[in-house]
Amino acid sequence: MASVKVLGAPVSPYGNRVQIALNLKSVDYEFLVEKYGSYSELLLKSNPVHKKVPVMIHGEKPICESLIIVQYIDEVWTDGPSILPSDPYDRAMARFWAAYVDDKWWPTITVLRNAVGEEAQAAALEKVIEGLVPLEDAFAKCSKGKDFFSGDTIGYLDIAFGSFLGWISAIEVTADIKLLDETKTPGLFGWAKVFRSNAAVKDVVPKTEVFVEVIKKFAARANAQ
Repeated sequence: MASVKVLGAPVSPYGNRVQIALNLKSVDYEFLVEKYGSYSELLLKSNPVHKKVPVMIHGEKPICESLIIVQYIDEVWTDGPSILPSDPYDRAMARFWAAYVDDKWWPTITVLRNAVGEEAQAAALEKVIEGLVPLEDAFAKCSKGKDFFSGDTIGYLDIAFGSFLGWISAIEVTADIKLLDETKTPGLFGWAKVFRSNAAVKDVVPKTEVFVEVIKKFAARANAQ
């Protein structure tokens, strides 16, 4: 069997996606830590277009972009649990909401993380919370009353959104607010607890305090400008 290497960073949700998918499939891999701003020659050679993490190298073949890698893992290692739903409509919905997370919701987190001043932070926080409402509805529809977006087991959308839970927890601490609220978003609140405790996830996503320190560094850098 060809070797598997993952080039990523511990606090990168995109790299975490690849690790979780490989863990679900019980695939052994080597995790090579890349430092932001000083990427290795191997990374730059393996991802010359975007020059960023994550990259998975299967044998000698590099695959880039986190969700593309997750789909590749699902197609190559068919012995483990399926990551993408087998039903075409369910599969389309999982891809749609994963794109929503990356293209629409996560950018609001980035704005919040970089916001300076109480007014800007409050406005950014409101956008983050607004963006969770459709995901609460999507969970109710996709999960069909089960623990995960994909039903009984972790799937594509669980990985796509769940990889951001470390950042969500850290923002809850630093902003002293509940983003995933037991009253307002009960589905996501319960899902997050089950997802983070899963064996494929719990040793991948760093603890909340690690992300808190990263947020403090971002804030210090923004205030210094």
